[in-house]
Amino acid sequence: MIFTEFKDMVESVFSTDILEDIIEKSDLPNNGAYTAVGSYNHQEIVTMATNLSQAVDIPVGTLLEIFGKHLFERFSNRYPNFFEGVTEPFEFLKNIDNYIHVEVTKLYPDAELPRFYYEQKSPQELTMYYLSSRHFEDLAVGLVMGCLAYFDVNGEVHKSEVEYQGQEAIEISIILL
Repeated sequence: MIFTEFKDMVESVFSTDILEDIIEKSDLPNNGAYTAVGSYNHQEIVTMATNLSQAVDIPVGTLLEIFGKHLFERFSNRYPNFFEGVTEPFEFLKNIDNYIHVEVTKLYPDAELPRFYYEQKSPQELTMYYLSSRHFEDLAVGLVMGCLAYFDVNGEVHKSEVEYQGQEAIEISIILL
């Protein structure tokens, strides 16, 4: 689903021509033909994002944040049951590993999902620790930003490299304003 949504985002935010150009330039094994239920090498999306960055002169990290926001909106439309009874962003974010990723794994058993750990420092501040070998932390930041937008909450989101429980991690700090 991530691949089909990435293509949709490129087409809607930029253009069909740019999408076709980056697919051609990326020299993908399947020529850019993805299905929502397929499993694909994450390097293919990295290649497409890199080529998109060159085409539109926007850094890859910024593009992945834009994609994360787009993806959160799509998730909220496609999976409204994940949002039932949830009234604020921190409640939702703290459910990612224990509920949402469990349900995603049921739908996509081969999915390699990142791990998140949380520290609620105050009612206005949440720190998330992102652990993944794929290093899509900019996408995770975009998803967090999309979550704040969904709940119509203003906030600041910052990321930094840290060590968490002896592992390399990305700390994503969210401060509500």
